[in-house]
Amino acid sequence: VQLAESGGGSVQSGGSLRLSCVASGYTDSMGWFRQAPGKEREGVAGICCNGVTDYADSVKGRFTVSRDKFKKTLYLQMNSLKTEDTAMYYCAAGGRSIASLLTGSRYHCWGQGTQFTVSS
Repeated sequence: VQLAESGGGSVQSGGSLRLSCVASGYTDSMGWFRQAPGKEREGVAGICCNGVTDYADSVKGRFTVSRDKFKKTLYLQMNSLKTEDTAMYYCAAGGRSIASLLTGSRYHCWGQGTQFTVSS
């Protein structure tokens, strides 16, 4: 499966943005990860087969992950953005697993990433 993210860019603190990830095929699990300069990659949000979702504590209540199975597209709606949300955002795809949706090892396909910057 190949993944292509889009929607990155710049937005002011408090604003909103939506990221998209188009997949070449269907996979049970899909997720969003991010990596800021000098920091480790972290799981942001994930969604699995029957609609189960999971979020990092830092984005709960602000971010919403969803998917359109017919369009094979994953979305990340981001609201109330903070400067600390600035990072490269990656889309990931994988199968069913007991691993957390926020764990990188759950996924076997990764996109190239899209940069997103929140300014104060």
